Amino acid sequence: MSYDVIIVGAGPAGATAALFANRMGLNCILLDKAVFPRDKICGDALSGKSVRIMNELGILDEVAKLEGAEINRITFGSPNNKQFDINLLGSKNKDQIKKGFVIPRQIFDNYLFEKANEVTDSRQGFSVKEIILDEDQVVGVRGKSKTGELEEFHAPLILGCDGYNSIVARKLGLYEMDMDNTSVAVRCYYEGVKDLTDQIELHYVKEVNPGYFWLFPAGNGKANIGVGLSKSDMKKERRTLRQIMDEITQSDYFKERFSDAVQLEKPVGWNLPVGSKHRKNHGNGFLLLGDAAGLIDPFTGEGIGNAMVSGKYAMEIAAKSKVSGDYSESALAEYDALLWGEIGKELKTSTKLQSMARSQFLLNFVINRAARNEEVQHIISGMLLNEIPKDELGGPLFYLKILFL
Repeated sequence: MSYDVIIVGAGPAGATAALFANRMGLNCILLDKAVFPRDKICGDALSGKSVRIMNELGILDEVAKLEGAEINRITFGSPNNKQFDINLLGSKNKDQIKKGFVIPRQIFDNYLFEKANEVTDSRQGFSVKEIILDEDQVVGVRGKSKTGELEEFHAPLILGCDGYNSIVARKLGLYEMDMDNTSVAVRCYYEGVKDLTDQIELHYVKEVNPGYFWLFPAGNGKANIGVGLSKSDMKKERRTLRQIMDEITQSDYFKERFSDAVQLEKPVGWNLPVGSKHRKNHGNGFLLLGDAAGLIDPFTGEGIGNAMVSGKYAMEIAAKSKVSGDYSESALAEYDALLWGEIGKELKTSTKLQSMARSQFLLNFVINRAARNEEVQHIISGMLLNEIPKDELGGPLFYLKILFL
């Protein structure tokens, strides 16, 4: 069976790619080893970037009605428990997205898959086992359906949208567990956490330095709680992430908020390949998207927005390649240029911030100043919301501004 594009993985990157493919008149098939709806371990946050892509696809109003929480603020907390807010509604930039969402991935991913399924072929429960090559050119995939039947699909372009353990990347010799550029996290849904409002919270607490603790409202009284830490730092730990999360929720600062809370599941963990490293993401007849390309923000751990952006650019290049007939590595290199042209500076800045997070002194200094100085809040907010050049964030000029305000 032949297509213009085969999309391996039907999460946000793959489903977004399928929706853009339909707009561009490309004939695709969407493959996923799972059967939807299915859970995906994640913080569930949909950033302004995700909102922009959903708005472009014309699905934002429908997404806003899904079970979850609307987000209007981002709270940052320091190791000494000072905090400040970034108010999305207060942005002076009229083009700036004014809200985000936290929607459980079981709900959000199923919605996106169903939208994609309306406009493209799909196979749920299909496990890709092999990549088909014609000399050094990728031309298809071979795998098993949920009934165990062997099947092949052919296309001049394959998209690997299948997560951090991508079968596409592994079969092409690109997968590697890079300890310094991979984080590990644990998530648990709770009910009854106090003071859930319209904000997501990222706390750089001493119990998990240099990682972070997140607390996100997830709708209907539920909260998505988690802890993230680099894999190399986790290797030095004697505690598990579950133990660290218990320490934080039972600490003097948080215990009142969790005094009536009930865990709705056992905490579950996963790996996050972060964008502190620019990984190879294209070759003869293939592109890697989302987590498979290591696009997760190193500072916040958010990856859905970058995954959706990669889906858009992948299909722009797929449409160009269909016209030219050129699916070589050199032709597909434009995907990397477009993608990293948009997110590269942001990931570089987030990598600097991740390094800053290793210093409790610097975290306390910056967040403490922001907590009591409105002008410092505006500087940090402006940089994070792209209203002030993000290159300045974490640089010498940034600290001088904060020091003298």
